[in-house]
Amino acid sequence: MITMRLRSKYQNFYIVLFTVILFGVIVTGFFQFWPHTQETERERRNLFTIPDLNSVPEVKILSTSQPAHKGDITCSHYECLDVYRCGKDANMISVYIYPVKKYIDENGIIITNTLSKEFHEVLTTIASSSFYTAEPEKACLFIPSIDMLSQNTLRTHENGQVLAQLPRWNHGLNHLLFNILPGTVPDFNTSLDVPRGKAIVAGGGFSTWTYRSGFDVSIPVFNPEVSLILLPEVDIKADRKYLAISAQIGIHPDFRDELDDLANSHSDILILDRCESGNEDETDTTKMCKGNDQFRYPHVLQDATFCIILRRARLGQPALSDALKAGCIPVVVIDTYVMPFADVLDWTRASISIREEELERLPDILSLTSLTQIQLMRKQALFYWENYFKSMGQIALTTLQIINDRIFPYMKKSYASWNEPSKENTISPFFLPKMPPKAEGFTAVVLTYNRVESLFKIIREIAKTPSLSKILVVWNNQEMSPPAATTWPKISKPLKVVQTKENKLSNRFYPYDEIETECVLALDDDILMLNPDELEFGYEVWREFPDRLVGYPGRLHTWDEATGKWKYESEWTSSTSMVLSGAAFYHKYFNFLYTHRMPSVIKMWVDENFNCEDIAMNFLISNVTGKPPMKVTPKKKIQMPRMHHYR
Repeated sequence: MITMRLRSKYQNFYIVLFTVILFGVIVTGFFQFWPHTQETERERRNLFTIPDLNSVPEVKILSTSQPAHKGDITCSHYECLDVYRCGKDANMISVYIYPVKKYIDENGIIITNTLSKEFHEVLTTIASSSFYTAEPEKACLFIPSIDMLSQNTLRTHENGQVLAQLPRWNHGLNHLLFNILPGTVPDFNTSLDVPRGKAIVAGGGFSTWTYRSGFDVSIPVFNPEVSLILLPEVDIKADRKYLAISAQIGIHPDFRDELDDLANSHSDILILDRCESGNEDETDTTKMCKGNDQFRYPHVLQDATFCIILRRARLGQPALSDALKAGCIPVVVIDTYVMPFADVLDWTRASISIREEELERLPDILSLTSLTQIQLMRKQALFYWENYFKSMGQIALTTLQIINDRIFPYMKKSYASWNEPSKENTISPFFLPKMPPKAEGFTAVVLTYNRVESLFKIIREIAKTPSLSKILVVWNNQEMSPPAATTWPKISKPLKVVQTKENKLSNRFYPYDEIETECVLALDDDILMLNPDELEFGYEVWREFPDRLVGYPGRLHTWDEATGKWKYESEWTSSTSMVLSGAAFYHKYFNFLYTHRMPSVIKMWVDENFNCEDIAMNFLISNVTGKPPMKVTPKKKIQMPRMHHYR
């Protein structure tokens, strides 16, 4: 009887359980496959559309309407931007675009410019990007759908009135305006003249006097006609016919006279101007002339090593973008001009800037540029064009990324991400976790031969470093045994000694089983200048960049054009291309690569000559990861011997 009751009880339990599971499957399938109206992120972005301009709502602006306040020249990132509106859902700014409307004055005349193709591209690119939000309540930045790219035909006062009546204007706080051509005759101011309050300006002609550093964004002057022209690919290593070309019209007569004098005395400098035509209103922008000789533009720029960029009425010039497109190194001769995206782009890698008063010395200045540097600068110029200048869409997204980096500095793109052309076949071998755990610490590997007193001092000193996990002494002397165990320093960290079978420099980079931590600190036995605080700081830096060689003594290798050889500079300068492995942190993975994957001829040369193991490790890591080493500055100058002989 009891058995039957239990059986009935469990039978009912399984029936109920089966019913619940079946119901769950049915409900899940219903929501998964049944058509529904749940809005996806992509659909939400597509809510912004630019309607037929003939059917957009009209808004009348009265002449008595108050305009926005004049642009606040004191604005900064900390005073005119409400960062608390940003990052509500993610570590990324969200951008709202106002609906397109037609603004007219009391006489029915349109106030705002008709949307240009370029501004249309700005809006649609942003609307289809991950920055866009259709919900103004969630927005960090607001972009008015008012085309202010060119001030040539802009009714500045009336456009200021339009801005002031925007529902979320709030004196321009967290608003972004795009402008490529600022100012009008006769002054041609270097910043947008529209009353704009506290709005951020992405402008194409800033001077150092009008640019609010860290707040505004300097953008290129886009040339829509040239951007559509396809140029043939040209080998960046190929020689070019001309040293320099000037292909601008309308430059100041004083500059024109100086250029003509240069061309008369240097046959490899070409000065072009507008081609003469019977009708001055008809100008073919794809042709430039020198006398009766006609040249295709911008194709002719590919025949020159350098392109001269001078100011005209405005500071910002489309000639800069045209030069980058052609792989012609810009020589910017515009005092006080703020280069496009100067916050993030290293223009010393892609251009040469000289003062206007130095124009007459141009050939002498350009002659100082080596062939190797010219090729690198050509490559960099093309990289900037392809990634940041090629379209108005790219310009808009680059602008937003720069603002995003300011608001979320801990998530910002690195210098290398902005400026390093991607390298093929290079990838960081390290994946998650991005930052190794601090608790693991590092293993100090000290290579020594017979400097026992110095070795013991180093052991006592580095043992005080909080993150030290273990000390591994590589005894590289086969003719003498290591000191007796009782004579070694008494420290609180594990100490292990391995004796090598052969006296080789490469022994310092062997993947010893005793190395159990991810991080290795390579040390020479005579580095007595580093204290525990400096070592701890170096380890923390390595944790941020575990795929790099992080060290203290820096060195520089350069190409010597006179001798046709590489030159290795050991003097302390502001430039560094390598760090010495006599005091450097790196990932233990590179010990494996050095021992088992690096070409044996390199390792043999190092061991035979008792030198250059640090150069080999620097190039090994950089070739694998595509990243340079990182130098940490100690409090005291570290004196490294020119050659390491462990004999």
